[in-house]
Amino acid sequence: MDAYDTGPDDTGPDDTGGARTGVATLSPRHQVGAAVALAVVAVVVSVHLGMTFLHVAPANTVTKQHGDVIDEWIYPEFEQNWKLFAPNPLQQNVSVQVRAELRTADGGLRTTGWYDLSAEDGRAIDGNPLPSHTQQNQLRRAWDFYLATHDSDDRPVGLRGDLAEAYLRRIAVLRLDRAGAARAGDVLDRVQYRSRTGAVPPPEWSGERVSDRTERRELPWWRVPAGEAEGGVA
Repeated sequence: MDAYDTGPDDTGPDDTGGARTGVATLSPRHQVGAAVALAVVAVVVSVHLGMTFLHVAPANTVTKQHGDVIDEWIYPEFEQNWKLFAPNPLQQNVSVQVRAELRTADGGLRTTGWYDLSAEDGRAIDGNPLPSHTQQNQLRRAWDFYLATHDSDDRPVGLRGDLAEAYLRRIAVLRLDRAGAARAGDVLDRVQYRSRTGAVPPPEWSGERVSDRTERRELPWWRVPAGEAEGGVA
C-alpha cells in the first residue's frame, strides 16, 4: 500500500454503491410532495381510463346507473368515435341533400334546387389516396348527430338537440357558399335538408334478405341568422 493511501475516498459514491439521482436527491419535504403529486396523477389517469372504457363498452349495469356521470366526464373534450367489440359496419346508403331560400336584391324570394352533398363528398373521395377527414366524416357525423338528438317529428331530444341543429345548419351555409348558390345581391334566408336512405344489397352468397324500400326524410326549413348569412361561418 502506498504510504499516502489512507483508505476509501469519502467524496465518492455512497454506501449503496452509486450516486443518488432523481427523487432521492430531493429533501425529505420535497420527496413527500413529489410522491403526493405522482399519486394524484396516477389516480386521475386511472379514473380517465376507467371512464373511457365504460363509455366505449357495451351497455352494462354501471353505465345504466351512472351514465350521466360518465357523459359529463367524456363530453366534449374526450369524445370517442369508436366502440369495443367491433360494431356492425354501415349497411345503408344515405344521401343528404340541401337547398336554400334566398332574398334577392329586388326584395323577392328565390329557392334553389337541391344540392347533393353526399355525392359531392363521394366524388372528392373517389380515387383520392389521401382524402381529408372533412370529406369523409363531417357531413356523415353531423347527420348522425342530428338523428340521435331528434325524434321522428324533428323535435330535440335532450340538451344537445339545438347544438346538432346549429352544426348542421352551418355546414349547409358553408357548402352552399362553396357551390355559389347565391347570386350577386342575394342574401341567404333559410336552408332545408332532406335525405334518402336505402339498404346496401348483401352479397349473393350470404342468403340475407333486406328491404329494397327507400326511406325519405325532409327536415323543416331553418332560418339562417344574419351573422351566418353574411359570412360569419368560418
